[in-house]
Amino acid sequence: MTDATADGQEAEEKKPSKLPLIIGVVLALAGGGGGFYAVQSGLLGGAPAANHAEDGHADAASADDGEVELPTEALPKVAFIEVPQLTISLGPNSNARHLRFRASLEVPQQYTAEVEGILPRIQDVLNSYLRALEPRDIEDPGSLVRLRGQMLRRVKLVAGEGRVRDLLVLEFVLN
Repeated sequence: MTDATADGQEAEEKKPSKLPLIIGVVLALAGGGGGFYAVQSGLLGGAPAANHAEDGHADAASADDGEVELPTEALPKVAFIEVPQLTISLGPNSNARHLRFRASLEVPQQYTAEVEGILPRIQDVLNSYLRALEPRDIEDPGSLVRLRGQMLRRVKLVAGEGRVRDLLVLEFVLN
């Protein structure tokens, strides 16, 4: 009699409970449904599910395709000023002998003339910065992003607050 009772207890202990699995699935479904509702209703910054045809903003073609036209903002009025090409000789410990660098500055249109007037100063700052770098700083594959940020910071200091929006690297060639 005791042997039969012991075997029955072992069978019950080996059988895992499915309750945590069921609770997990129910909570996952409830979370997914709640997230879907929050996005569709616009609570989380998603597009509201309202039909744009009611507002008079959709035409027949977009209603058939299911496409919704989003309002676009006007692009800022900017000008691009090209910095003359720089050729920097690298040190004797470098794998390459020269760095050929070209860039363009993104400038708000109202400051174009001012920035063009100080272009030699900007070129001097870039030339000085690139010449002061160690070869390992330039040859690292991920260095261009860091170098671009440093050059942009220096150009903004020279040009003044708000006059240069971005520095676009057009050419960065080691040879």
